[in-house]
Amino acid sequence: MGIYIWITFKLVTLMPQLTNKERLTFLGEREVLMRIGVVRPDGSPLVTPIWFIHDSDTIYFTPRAQSEWFECLKQDSRVSLCIDEQTLPYRKVVVEGAAEMIHDIGEDDVWRDLYRKIALRYGAKEMAEAWSPKGNKKFKNFLKEMSSW
Repeated sequence: MGIYIWITFKLVTLMPQLTNKERLTFLGEREVLMRIGVVRPDGSPLVTPIWFIHDSDTIYFTPRAQSEWFECLKQDSRVSLCIDEQTLPYRKVVVEGAAEMIHDIGEDDVWRDLYRKIALRYGAKEMAEAWSPKGNKKFKNFLKEMSSW
């Protein structure tokens, strides 16, 4: 005897889509985490909450050198990103695209200012100044599709 599961859904948006200005404001707010979805080598999904910063049409983020999701990105650059809030009005931005590494280990001085800017979103100035990007890589996400509500 097998187990059969059917999932049927209809996307119903009770809230209007964010305007461009609302989306930019939301993406710039402090302490909002991003969840990055990547594909493991065996095809299973992996979702991890991370820090990010949005600038123009680019989302920047930095994995630790030994993180599992970084290993996944080296094999498959496709990502799905979810940036949302846990309280009303439950704003969300969902992004699909491909990640591209733009700075590797050893290039820390080139992008240290942007790394501090990311860290300032999530902590006090002292913490951001003390936070070292050593062992991190810098990625940007090329937006393939973005939706919000």
